[in-house]
Amino acid sequence: FLENIQVGVADHVPEHSVHGAIVRRRQVLDEILGAEQHIAVWRVEALAVVLPIDEQEIDAHRGGDLFQRITERDEQPHAGRAIICAEDWRAAIAEHRVTLLVTREYEHLVLALRCENGRPQVSFLPLPHPSGLVVDRDRGLVHIASTRNPNQVFDLSPVVGFLDRAEVIGQTDGSAAGRLVPIRSRFYPGALYLHDLALVAGRLHGNAVGQNAVVELEPDGRYRTVWWPHCIETDTGPAFSRNYLQMNSIAAGPDLRRSFFSASTDRISSRRPNHKNFPVDRRGVIFSGQNGEVVARGLTRPHSARLHRGQLWVDNSGYGEVGPIVDGRFLAVTRLPGWTRGLSFHDGVAFVGSSRVIPRFRQYAPGLDVDRSVCAIHAVEIASGKVLGSLTWPWGNQLFAIDWLPNTTGAGLPYSAGRRNPERERRLFYAFRT
Repeated sequence: FLENIQVGVADHVPEHSVHGAIVRRRQVLDEILGAEQHIAVWRVEALAVVLPIDEQEIDAHRGGDLFQRITERDEQPHAGRAIICAEDWRAAIAEHRVTLLVTREYEHLVLALRCENGRPQVSFLPLPHPSGLVVDRDRGLVHIASTRNPNQVFDLSPVVGFLDRAEVIGQTDGSAAGRLVPIRSRFYPGALYLHDLALVAGRLHGNAVGQNAVVELEPDGRYRTVWWPHCIETDTGPAFSRNYLQMNSIAAGPDLRRSFFSASTDRISSRRPNHKNFPVDRRGVIFSGQNGEVVARGLTRPHSARLHRGQLWVDNSGYGEVGPIVDGRFLAVTRLPGWTRGLSFHDGVAFVGSSRVIPRFRQYAPGLDVDRSVCAIHAVEIASGKVLGSLTWPWGNQLFAIDWLPNTTGAGLPYSAGRRNPERERRLFYAFRT
């Protein structure tokens, strides 16, 4: 299906290419600042990104390691890039007729991967620290959490046409139809520390990791706390004042009682999830929405709990694993080369994300070879656990969430990778209709 797509950077990079400039800039940053400060630099650069942004800023965000253009076989690849595009990748994406949406939180980037008329397409949208992502396929909306201070939730909707403006009449070619553009942003207190997003009974919910709770997010910007596990109950009420559990994902059921929630622990302690001495190995749990009690143990920093056809699945991040919960125990169906986070299902395949482990968090991944962890999307056959293929970003960092929408609903994001057209992008944001 995704047969060994490897997109990488060769040793030699042309001196005067934009790609070469990005590569050299990153190499210098790595040498001078070290990996952790390098990440901080990218955070600062992108904190205030608001569309539209200028071409130079976009090019900075789309440096070769953030994502790479998948070229056609009959094109001459850019010198210095090692690109392999398998025919099976094109065929599979075309057959599934979906667009994969991916959030890359530390690169402040949302990606869309799809195939149209046999051609792979990559598009993107810069957003500040995107984390949780959920597609409302009934309404044709995409919700993305931005975990900065304050928190934000962006709503994206597909373009259906253009305003009747003299400046754009006769200048549109249909390429913008279906592109997902931001139509609304809501602000929430940074203390919520929003992570995962989910639709429960048709309403948007999020993990308020900073409160050890689940909140319902209203369209008008208000929120209300609607669920929390029994373990945070105290004599003075629920312990909402700080993050004790790192409760970070929602396996959405028909209602909250039939949903499940992952966390790194079920114990309130003076050692909290951001502390270096916080115990993680096999301390992670799954809570039941029905009674707030633990229904599965033995996980390590679990993420991306999901219900698939009535069965509960989860990423066991600290061991790079993914699998279902069976009789209260985690059953790994495959092990991947990175911190597993991001999980979405379509037509017999689980799309699973893996991330590079940030050096200062290596103690949270006791089951991984941290130095060999990679940022990638892996297609895993649900029935067998076989890895059908992977799309890897060799210099990538953190992948948070994956979801999909049908190609008939959306045609990707506003900015196209590869050959960009700034004038077309300007017209899109100037006169779009949704």
